[in-house]
Amino acid sequence: MLTHLSIKQFAVVASAELEFGPGMTVISGETGAGKSLLVDALGLISGMRADSGAVRHGAERAELVADFRIDGVAPAREWLRLNELDEDEACQIRRVIRADGGSRAWINGRPATVGQLAELSGRLVEIHGQHEHQALLSRPSQLALLDAFGRTDDERQAVAAAARAWSALLDEREALSARGDVSDRIQWLEHQHAELERETLEPEALAQLDADHRRQAHASALIDACESALLQLSGDEQPSLSGSLQRVRGDLQRVSEHEPRLNEVDGMLDAAAIQLDEALSLLDRIRSDLDIDPDAFEAIERRLGRLHELARKHRVAPDQLLAQREAIATELDALQGAGERLKTLDGEIGKASEAWRRAADVLGNKRREAATTLADDTTALIGELGMGGGRFEIAFESTPADRPDPQGAERVEFLVAANPGQPARPLRKVASGGELSRISLAIEVAALGLDAVPSMVFDEVDSGIGGAVADIVGRKLRALGERRQVLCVTHLPQVAAQGHAHYRVSKASAEGLTQSAVLRLDAGQREEELARMLGGVELTREARAAARRLLTDVG
Repeated sequence: MLTHLSIKQFAVVASAELEFGPGMTVISGETGAGKSLLVDALGLISGMRADSGAVRHGAERAELVADFRIDGVAPAREWLRLNELDEDEACQIRRVIRADGGSRAWINGRPATVGQLAELSGRLVEIHGQHEHQALLSRPSQLALLDAFGRTDDERQAVAAAARAWSALLDEREALSARGDVSDRIQWLEHQHAELERETLEPEALAQLDADHRRQAHASALIDACESALLQLSGDEQPSLSGSLQRVRGDLQRVSEHEPRLNEVDGMLDAAAIQLDEALSLLDRIRSDLDIDPDAFEAIERRLGRLHELARKHRVAPDQLLAQREAIATELDALQGAGERLKTLDGEIGKASEAWRRAADVLGNKRREAATTLADDTTALIGELGMGGGRFEIAFESTPADRPDPQGAERVEFLVAANPGQPARPLRKVASGGELSRISLAIEVAALGLDAVPSMVFDEVDSGIGGAVADIVGRKLRALGERRQVLCVTHLPQVAAQGHAHYRVSKASAEGLTQSAVLRLDAGQREEELARMLGGVELTREARAAARRLLTDVG
């Protein structure tokens, strides 16, 4: 339930603080005073798009804060918990709109996105504008309203899931069928795969081939370098590095008793001698492995040539030929199994379509049950709203069952007969604006108050009615307020009199700027406001008496 709304520097409102309780709270004021701005403020808190026009002229930013009590509002509490934004039993939404049009938002003091505002506020408040009945003229909106009334979420999700499964199988069959005769493609791929299969394409094999090629290509230079190194390190015909190292060690050992640190030098030279011996051994093995072999080199060249030719043919680098071979093998498997897959697909599609029909039947039955209840309730309300003998119906139209429709197997059309004896016609063809307003309000009142959203806001949905009908509308909204918190912006005194609490919005000019003020009315002020709404600018004795009667009747 909304408990507090704070507005600062918003449009023509410099500052306003509103407290709300349970039941029905009405907001009234002269035309142009800005009473609907309170609804606009709640809309922005609910995630509506903001622009610089929301900021009061001359101010840097507008600030809107709404406090909710969420004990007993399980969907909102669960959403806050899952998003790690919970804070006991309270919830505060704050939004700041800058003069440049940018905005920021917070939930319980933590930064939030506009999308999060919309998700959370959708569990806390519903806003019904004075032109919202136009949405009821749209058949998709009518179906959405019926589904909301019938609480068909689980059934609709089951139908949508069945439709997705059916569609996926149909798409697969279409893709396979579009290939036509693939025998030529299979034959070509088999030839390509056989060519690649004859070659060893693993990364280790290619690296070894490259190393062998470089060794054979530079065999002569490698042999010369190895023989020269062996001669210099351990040759017999000239002083070698190994012999020189041993002589140095001998010279140092003879005098080391006079300088102990020379023993450390000898240890280092001993380690060097060991490393030198190991180097000589490895160098000798390498030289033994080296041999100039023109036939081997030619064989390596031929293999490299084949790999480069295959790479050019498949338009890939040589090291990507293995991946290319695997891709060809995968396509071959798919094509070779396409025929068998087409045969099994027909059976799977039949089962998927049957599963969708079963789910759609369950949804359709639940929709028809809900339609009967909604039609009866709305017809009763239409009669109470001054259209005696009027009748509301919901017609069902079957959709083709040969395709997967995620919305089910039917569409609906709202029908109305405004007078006795008249045939029911589509709601969108009702000519009278007044009739449309009353019928739409009847539908809304019949369909609302049954969900888990605790607060409902009505922005002049009573436009176009008056007199005794206005009194009935007010009573219906008050009755709705017994089940949910109701906020109602109205210009009708009969509706305003039904409120449990009453705010008045007024405007005045100061220093060339228009400014709105919001005042919570006590009993005396409320009587004055109702008298103004009844009699206009001059508050006559008759207007005040009529206002008292309205309040007394609510009693």
